[in-house]
Formats: sequence, C-alpha cells, structure tokens
Amino acid sequence: MVRLGSLTRPELIFPELPAADRTGVLRFLAERIAALGVVPDGAELFRLMKEREQLGSTGIGSGIAIPHCKVPGLKQGIVAVGMAPAGVDFGAADGEPVRLLFVVLSPSASPAEHLQALAAISRWIKVDRHAERLLELRDPEAVYQLLQEESR
Repeated sequence: MVRLGSLTRPELIFPELPAADRTGVLRFLAERIAALGVVPDGAELFRLMKEREQLGSTGIGSGIAIPHCKVPGLKQGIVAVGMAPAGVDFGAADGEPVRLLFVVLSPSASPAEHLQALAAISRWIKVDRHAERLLELRDPEAVYQLLQEESR
C-alpha cells in the first residue's frame, strides 16, 4: 500500500499559495514544480492540469481539491501540497472554497500508480482532523513531518 508521506518531500509543499483563482493556483503550482526539476516544462504541466480540470472539478468538497494528471516521461509519481488559507473557488460540488490541494502527478505509463496515489490521499484525509491540522501549519518541513507521521 502506497503511503502519502512517501510521495512528497518538503520542497513540494507550498503553504501560502498566492493566486486567488483556480487558474492562477494551477499555473503557480505548475511553474514551481517545474522549477524544482520534477517536470521539464511548467507550461505543459499547467496545460495538462487545466485540461483535466475542464473534465470536471477536482474539488472534492470540505475545502479540498486533488488536481491530478498523467505526465509523459515522468519517472515516478509525486504529490505536491498547496495551501490557500483564504480559499479559492474550485467549483467543488459542495460550493466550499478550496484551502488544501494535493497535486498528483503520475507517469503516463503507470495508471495503477496514479490510482494508488489518489487512494493514499483519500485514506489520509478521512482521518479525523487531518486537513484541519495541516492547514494550521505554515512550515513546509512541519507539513512534511505530519504527512510522514500520519501516513504510517
């Protein structure tokens, strides 16, 4: 079973997303992830995430969104975590603004890995107060430690 803490690292945690709308948040995350060398092209990653979002909102409710896409040439799946304390309209079914985002990027050739990452996030957020506790943190290392501790 894949554990959420094993899919991320501190530099992939963004505690203060600056954008005020869904497009801006996705663009910011794509650019930052590309700047870390996870993917070669931030504009292409943004296009893939936006394309997926057009199929239907990845806002799952309760202030959480899980933007996700499969990335050609990616060697292994990763999860980036973003926090928007003021909330961003993601078009979630419950109408709540999104404050916590888990960005799942998976290799195109590994559909099972993609599903395992989504399942790991789903298991993690179902635990009482996980999302609330995460939103209380502002230090990427502290967020990473919570994901590590709580994913065991």
